[in-house]
Amino acid sequence: MLHIALTGNVAAGKSTVGRLFQSWGATLIDADQLVREAQSPGVPVLDAMAGAFGPGILNPDGSLDRASLRRRVLADEAARHRLEAIVHPAVQRRRQQLVEEARRRGDRVAVSDIPLLFEVMDPAAFDAVVLVDAPEALRVQRLMRDRGLNEAEARQLVASQLPSAVKREWPGRLHIIDNDADTTTLERRARVVWEHLVAHP
Repeated sequence: MLHIALTGNVAAGKSTVGRLFQSWGATLIDADQLVREAQSPGVPVLDAMAGAFGPGILNPDGSLDRASLRRRVLADEAARHRLEAIVHPAVQRRRQQLVEEARRRGDRVAVSDIPLLFEVMDPAAFDAVVLVDAPEALRVQRLMRDRGLNEAEARQLVASQLPSAVKREWPGRLHIIDNDADTTTLERRARVVWEHLVAHP
């Protein structure tokens, strides 16, 4: 089974490419979905988060107040690392379970959508890495338009991640999809990468 890591900085278009790969036959393992599952009420991860950051990150019904959590960790690198130390091990365990299930089923291609691949994992552990990238100014615009952040919040979120220029220099089996145009162009570029990957597993 070909196991691809799909990554990209916030608002680069990674999730869109993941859905395209899925529509072309890949088994998609979505990190955002795994994080949401790990942060569900009654799950030990959410309890640990409340213990680390206080009950103020919870809504009255016990669910996670994502806006409150974002405010707490966005400007505080130590807090962000503390959050990652709580969430990522649980997400990684669940991802490995899903990858093994895909392998046992005989799936041809599995795509692990991992936003912080270069920050928290070893990219060389995958058969190939696909990096979706877009100019910083465009990503800030998308965050403001699609997620309702103000400009300062959007710039802070962008600045909190490892620059994509660093990721683009990774010397392994790396395929880059630039998402700086329209969706038709993105789909065409993604298709070229997909066809190359499945033809040269």
